[in-house]
Amino acid sequence: MADLDRDANPLMMLLAGGAGLMLGLLANPARKLAVQAPTMLKGEWDEALAAEHKATLAVFDLLEKTSSDDTARRSFHLMQIKHMIGKHAFQEENVVYAAMRQRGLLEQAQHLNEDHGVVKQLLFDLTMMPKDDARWLETARTLRGNLETHMAEEENDTFPKLRAALSEQENAELAKAMNKEGLKLA
Repeated sequence: MADLDRDANPLMMLLAGGAGLMLGLLANPARKLAVQAPTMLKGEWDEALAAEHKATLAVFDLLEKTSSDDTARRSFHLMQIKHMIGKHAFQEENVVYAAMRQRGLLEQAQHLNEDHGVVKQLLFDLTMMPKDDARWLETARTLRGNLETHMAEEENDTFPKLRAALSEQENAELAKAMNKEGLKLA
């Protein structure tokens, strides 16, 4: 009987390890869907991007309430913002701005893409700067101001122009393509 127990232990460990691996593999797609779901549920690509804008600004609200001795919270909120902006920019650059260029909105697409470069530089600056530096919150507010200007331009000017230039079916295809890109980084 003791030999049977000794032989069963490695088998049980192997089965438990396999079950853990399967759960881990299933958890990642579920997490990705949970992250992308709010965007997907909006339906329309421009409404989804506007909702992502609003969600990002809500995290900025939390970040701006931190003090210089709250470095852990600043780091956490910066990480959240970087992830949100990274996924959002990936969707815009790979789908929306490409569609804009296709429809002759070349200058606007280039301008918005350049804005993303400025945002990425400010995110890098915030990442490298000590979180208790007196300039840190000022730099975060500069980033927020740049984002708010960029978001307003997209929501009030550029996105409506692109939406009008596309058929109903093309807008639906754009939303589907955008969500597919978002799932890659969610």
